[in-house]
Amino acid sequence: MKLLRRLAVALALNLLLVTAAAAVPGLWVARNEHATVYLFGTVHLLPSDTHWKSPALEKALDESQRLSIEIVDDDTASMQGLVMQHGLDPGQPLSSKLNEKERAQLEQAAQTARLPGGAAALQPMRPWLAALTLTMAPLMQAGLDPNQGVDKLLKAHMQQAGKPVDGLETAEQQIMMLAGLPEAMQLDFLRESFKDVAEGPAKLHELIDAWRNGDTAAIARIEDEDLRKDSPQLYRQLIVERNQAWARTIAERMRQPGVSFVAVGAGHLAGPDSLQEQLRKLGVSVTRE
Repeated sequence: MKLLRRLAVALALNLLLVTAAAAVPGLWVARNEHATVYLFGTVHLLPSDTHWKSPALEKALDESQRLSIEIVDDDTASMQGLVMQHGLDPGQPLSSKLNEKERAQLEQAAQTARLPGGAAALQPMRPWLAALTLTMAPLMQAGLDPNQGVDKLLKAHMQQAGKPVDGLETAEQQIMMLAGLPEAMQLDFLRESFKDVAEGPAKLHELIDAWRNGDTAAIARIEDEDLRKDSPQLYRQLIVERNQAWARTIAERMRQPGVSFVAVGAGHLAGPDSLQEQLRKLGVSVTRE
């Protein structure tokens, strides 16, 4: 998929239009003599009638004593504050950073995405935020509910069972990964978003099917290949380095007795630099359930 699709994963905003068909996403497990960690790929925006649980998943959740997801401090107030601080640049309107052709593309993308307020609503935004806004707008209008995302439902399930839930990162860390990028790279993201909006949901459905079937080879091809080829530096920052950090956290956790459940964006569990591969480099064996 395009760079913005991978960017959305990095923000824990996998914008997937999943149908009501039964889903059997991938589930992995790492075990040693005294610890178990389950790994599960998630999507973060779903309609309420999507079925994705399975007996194996339910068993893993019941066994687990804690849940780790990408972020837990993603409440509206916190996110709005971070966006206001790091996502806006009212002194330099977005169009002033674009050439004439790109300004026309911005107008067309905003119209195609049926963005409330049109391209004018994007003018105070830095390029990374404008790109995400364009990518998200048509999916939100399709009736998708972030509160029905897999990570949020897992969080609610575990909290109801009285089990702790923690974040592998903070919302500020995720926002700053994007806000700290050079402006030229942010503008590349924005240009890719024009293409994403124009293409519509066709390629998105391909990714949906791969997630639903637990097809990690297809997920890696759709999600990571363009980013790895077109922007290897960003691929390393958003995918490889984060997977390495999470692998160190999990490996350290496995030195203590207990059972944990770790749920991250499905793209992080696919491809040659996946979380599973980073764990194996640390001597942690991972198998598919």
